[in-house]
Amino acid sequence: MAYALGIIVMAFGILLAVCLHEAGHMGTAKAFGMKVTRYFVGFGPTIWSFRRGETEYGVKAVPLGGFVKIVGMTPQDDDVAPEDEPRAMWRFPVWKRTIVMSAGSITHFILAIVTLWLVFVVVGVPDFSKSDQVSVKVAATQQCVSDYAYDPATKAPRVCDPAKDPKSPSAQLGLQVGDMIVAINGTPVPNSPTLRQQLKTLAGQKVTVTYKRGSETLSGSADIPSVLRVKADVGPNKKANEVTDADLERAGMLGISIDYYSDLPLVRSGPIEGIGQTFSTIGTMVERTFESLKLIPQKIPKLLSAIAGEKRDPETPVSVVGASRIGGELFEIGDWTSMLTLFATLNLFFGIFNLFPLLPMDGGHIAIAWFERVRSWLAAKRGRPDPGRVDYVKLAPITIGVIGILGVFVLLTVTADIINPITLR
Repeated sequence: MAYALGIIVMAFGILLAVCLHEAGHMGTAKAFGMKVTRYFVGFGPTIWSFRRGETEYGVKAVPLGGFVKIVGMTPQDDDVAPEDEPRAMWRFPVWKRTIVMSAGSITHFILAIVTLWLVFVVVGVPDFSKSDQVSVKVAATQQCVSDYAYDPATKAPRVCDPAKDPKSPSAQLGLQVGDMIVAINGTPVPNSPTLRQQLKTLAGQKVTVTYKRGSETLSGSADIPSVLRVKADVGPNKKANEVTDADLERAGMLGISIDYYSDLPLVRSGPIEGIGQTFSTIGTMVERTFESLKLIPQKIPKLLSAIAGEKRDPETPVSVVGASRIGGELFEIGDWTSMLTLFATLNLFFGIFNLFPLLPMDGGHIAIAWFERVRSWLAAKRGRPDPGRVDYVKLAPITIGVIGILGVFVLLTVTADIINPITLR
């Protein structure tokens, strides 16, 4: 029940963000005197609407976004009444059109900033300075383990291959998310540093692992593979391609991710300190967003493999469906910090992607507006007549091509998120 409710909450948040995006366009257009005739949530048949002034507001049957209609966005629009010609958007100065077209992305950026500020100041973030004091709770398991190696294709540590690499102890034991590692060979495991130290001495051995699942205490035997892993004293900010042989050590691994979030206390910052933390985090997110966008073409084959039934690579892109499912899992375990951070990340991505200088994105309209302005300026400098406006009809094949590519990509991600989703379980 909590999982389903979480999906609904996350999906509603995304829909709200999209509607606010369109409201940003509408608000700035009205402020400059452009005529806005329609503002709707959803697509398809109209369920309910009302008119206020010259604008019709309403809700449509399919809640997968929203739209706003500004009269005369391009000179080729043929639905502009003669009395509305002076208020056609394309007739306004380029700087005003730029503000209107970028207002949607700016709205996403504001949502990301406000959400992260609330995370740091109101909700709180885990106090990782105490991570060495919490019990070893399983957050995720791996089917295999392997030597640490940098993968240039993904710019991340290489993912092990179950067909070639040793089976992980977690897979041998059948560990599940939420299990608590209690002891190895009878020696208590109170925290992760103790576990790391024990595994360093147990590589290549068969051991007995005791763990708790709910109120039940279980145990089982597993072989601990000897692999190269990153040393504990290597800072978390060190990039994967910067890890050297001196940063590695041979030791054993269980093949688990440890859940620090559930048991770590949350710390909150002051309102002013939170601003600095927010913008520092935004900077990191922007950098990672562009890195992820560059890697999308390399992720398509992995998406296809996931659809075909292979294990889903957690680094592959997700759709709104996948993001909502992950949000549902975070809601289910009460991890509001991660859920809100995911919402902020999505808004930052939406804002950046929508500014790409390609039609039909807002960035494409902005690029054309400034191209027209620069072209007219150059013509005037050379004493030549103004070449006029760009003919959007001639750009239709490019627009259709971009829509087609985006449509295929969305179809792939949605399909993968339905039949083979990324999960935290």
